Amino acid sequence: MVNDPLDYSGKVTLVTGAAAGMGLATAKAFAEAGAAVVLADYKEEAVKAEAQNLVSAGYKAIAVRCDVSDDAQVAAMVDRTVAEFGRLDAAFNNAGVMARIAPTAESTREEWDRVIGINLRGVWSCMKHELRHMEHQGSGAIVNNASVGALTGNPGIGSYIASKHGVVGLTRTDALEYIQRGVRVNAVNPGLIDTQIARDVVSGDEQAYADIAKSVPIGRAGTPKEIASVVLWLCSSGASYVVGHALTVDGGMTVV
Repeated sequence: MVNDPLDYSGKVTLVTGAAAGMGLATAKAFAEAGAAVVLADYKEEAVKAEAQNLVSAGYKAIAVRCDVSDDAQVAAMVDRTVAEFGRLDAAFNNAGVMARIAPTAESTREEWDRVIGINLRGVWSCMKHELRHMEHQGSGAIVNNASVGALTGNPGIGSYIASKHGVVGLTRTDALEYIQRGVRVNAVNPGLIDTQIARDVVSGDEQAYADIAKSVPIGRAGTPKEIASVVLWLCSSGASYVVGHALTVDGGMTVV
């Protein structure tokens, strides 16, 4: 009998930004694949409700409130994961925010610090603490959520674009640092995915959002579940030779 690489029975997984969107879809997918899942988000009530939904459905899950821009909260999140379940096998560092739209000369230092603090420093902080535990146990896989914005520029959201370029660079560097220690680090570059953050790019203009979705070569926006399936594969033994890669999942957006 061939082992299913997507069977996460007995594994422990951690997902940030898990109260909604890609994070929630990935947490659910991990749980459905047999893993114990820690759902982390700064939206405490929302993430607690989602974790309880999983528990009520018969899965192993807990919720942790965490603002990833706060290193102490990140350390506590990872420590809680290991204390609760004994180990950490896979992590999806997904928490992120969109920049408020403004050209660089009209943007503010506060906005820059907010976006970089969550999107880039938050990923660095999560990896720092996750890697310590994974290195100690000699195994693990991490996927960071970057963006197709890591591959190009986009007027008006410079801090977001810079943060996502940084995530890919950090992913590649940490992949090289830790692959000899048994830990694989990769990233995913989602294109237009049907989430609130995608609508934030067009300031909630549904018609503008629909027009962008139609312009994607595949003819639609992606779904959070489609990103979740990629994350689970990247964290699995089926991707055992994939190291330091930023996998673009964008319906063809960056092909044309």
